[in-house]
Amino acid sequence: MSTTAEEAPPARRRGVVGSRVRHTLGRLLVTLARSVAIFVPVFLVATFVTFALRSMSGLSPARIQLGEEATPEAVARVEAQWGLDRPFLVQYWDWFTGVLHGQLGSSWTNGADISTLIGLGLGVSLSVATFALILGVVLGFTLGTLAALKRTTWIDRAITGFVTLISVMPAFVVGIVLVAVFAVGLELFPSAGYIPAEQGFGPWLAHITLPALALSFDVVADVARQLRGSLVAAFRENYVTGAVVRGLSPRRIFLGHVLRNGIGPALATLGLKFPALVGASVVTEWIFGLQGFGRFANDSAQAGDVPAVQGVLVVSIVLVVLFNLIVNLVLARVTPASQRGV
Repeated sequence: MSTTAEEAPPARRRGVVGSRVRHTLGRLLVTLARSVAIFVPVFLVATFVTFALRSMSGLSPARIQLGEEATPEAVARVEAQWGLDRPFLVQYWDWFTGVLHGQLGSSWTNGADISTLIGLGLGVSLSVATFALILGVVLGFTLGTLAALKRTTWIDRAITGFVTLISVMPAFVVGIVLVAVFAVGLELFPSAGYIPAEQGFGPWLAHITLPALALSFDVVADVARQLRGSLVAAFRENYVTGAVVRGLSPRRIFLGHVLRNGIGPALATLGLKFPALVGASVVTEWIFGLQGFGRFANDSAQAGDVPAVQGVLVVSIVLVVLFNLIVNLVLARVTPASQRGV
């Protein structure tokens, strides 16, 4: 009897741990299934609208290759070579099946593979955007948490004023100031160019630091404000008062109750930040001389290269959906409300 009694508590603990693991996996699978169920129709509609842009734009590869003075016969011949004389739905289905296989078509301007062109620019933009997001999250969470812990003090007011200031500063202005101070004045970082990480981590990091810092200001401001507001609200909840009455330490109260309940809005803010950073990098890429995704999108639009613009839109849609899926999975794991199925 005594041996059974001694072995019962560990067995119960293993059962509880196993139950929690299964519950967590179940929540994540449900969140994943919901996201996929939303993604499929959104992706279908978005790709259809994206492909319809060519018909609505009235642009043609013949006008780009032959000029505005091309004869109707020459225009028809070039459009037939590109398959534009076929029914619209047939063209869309061929293009859509290619997208599912990672093939985004060929450029009207030079005939190059669009997937390859986007891949070259996307590597640059993803490097800058990822580092900008890391800087924004670290600085934003630090400032937001400090402001909430020191609420109503001069520290809180100083942080609030600082994030308000940087939130209204355009990225191109910040980029020019950073180049003037840290690249030209102090010579701490290169002023332009990009080196892939395969050629050296140090040079790669040095080239993306200033553009990432210029893009991170908006993320810092949004995360800090959202986190500060939600943490202050969480401090006023009854469960915090109950934790204080039970004698829990301030650190345990903050980490186990306040932060877990208040982090949701800040994480949700990040849902659109990463794709927005990739898309908004076009001005920063011009300042720092980077041939990235945003600059490729701008050049394609200026040239009237509709297949390239369509490829950019498809990749942007995928980035938005994937990053929101990641954020939803993190929210399902971290926040107590999602654990209760709220």
